[in-house]
Amino acid sequence: MQLEAIQAALREASTQSTGVLSGVDGWLFYDHHHRDPVGERILGLDPHAHITRRWYYFIPATGEPRKLVHRIEAGRLDSLPGSKGEYSSWQELARGLETMLAGARRLAMQYSPRNAIMYVSMVDAGTVEFLRALGKEIVSSADLVSRFEAVLTADQIASHQAAQRSIDSILAQAFRELGRVLHPPTGNPARLTEFDLVQWFAEAMRRENLLWENGPNVSVGPHSADSHYEPTAERSSLIRNGDFLLIDIWGRKDTPNAIHYDITWTGVIGREPTALEQQVFTTVRDARDAAIACVERAFAERPINPGRVLHGYEPDDAAREVIRAAGFADYFTHRTGHNIALDLHGSGANLDNLEAHDDRIILPNTCFSVEPGIYLPPNFQDHPQFGIRSEVNMLTAHNRAWVTGPRQQELVRI
Repeated sequence: MQLEAIQAALREASTQSTGVLSGVDGWLFYDHHHRDPVGERILGLDPHAHITRRWYYFIPATGEPRKLVHRIEAGRLDSLPGSKGEYSSWQELARGLETMLAGARRLAMQYSPRNAIMYVSMVDAGTVEFLRALGKEIVSSADLVSRFEAVLTADQIASHQAAQRSIDSILAQAFRELGRVLHPPTGNPARLTEFDLVQWFAEAMRRENLLWENGPNVSVGPHSADSHYEPTAERSSLIRNGDFLLIDIWGRKDTPNAIHYDITWTGVIGREPTALEQQVFTTVRDARDAAIACVERAFAERPINPGRVLHGYEPDDAAREVIRAAGFADYFTHRTGHNIALDLHGSGANLDNLEAHDDRIILPNTCFSVEPGIYLPPNFQDHPQFGIRSEVNMLTAHNRAWVTGPRQQELVRI
């Protein structure tokens, strides 16, 4: 646990004249049956430890941390610094919390008002009610979580770049393999399903020392309009000439603390795109690039305007406006991007003003996807159903931000 860094961040936040964390007295962690994996990671606790009783850990902006644990699990927080109180009864727990938090009024917790940022909303309503009854004001720790969960080390950034090189190479090989199978010299295409191609990807990724959960996702025709479609051996369509194709692939190197790379590309097989396919692709591509430009501008301005911060909702707004202007707003049904950290969907700021109004700050040395999409219903303009998403990843530094792999500029012709 980075105690000094956490307390420095608390002091910095508490002295700000505005912001959720202005005047914060400390960060209160609470757990029971592993309901807060975010807090466990930040504190460096064992995610497999036997936790059957409530514990609390308070890090004040200044001074010694304090623990409150049940007597039958009294050693549960012994790996952390600070003084320790113990309880058995619910009355003793209440008195212990009051003593533990004496002098502190405004507390950060893994909480989000009205569950707006659900990714950090880990504390149950009853615990918040109890603390409020003690006269405490509970504020969201969301920006603190981003700082200690989403900010990457140089080694982690290098691991993302290594995954990028492998996955981009695999995807290029896959397009060639599709061409070989579906356009053989004999003129007789072999039988290939979405699931077959998923299995081909899995073998290629294992050879590149990559790890992943679920997926990759290979979708043809109407399945491309289902943004979380997953082909299986039992449910999978044939891939044929004339199909529209979407491939979403992600993975990380099999090394400690490695970071994912996550991309989506689309194309047509054995034909040219229709006018509608081309229009939708152009719109999605331009929306993607508008979000990228929003991030690039904000980080480029930081040297001349140190107070400039970028909130997660801003790039989402930039992408969504392009799609709205093109008349497809109703068919962009998800956020523009997600944080990428130790988890594929990390705990940092997302690019989102649809599913949530994400006002968390996009920090330097973080990674995230940019992936607007349009998913049309059946018979839209009398056209067969399809969907298009164009996904890239970005990294940030103190004075710049950049896309970590190639940007798709045209629909792939296979």
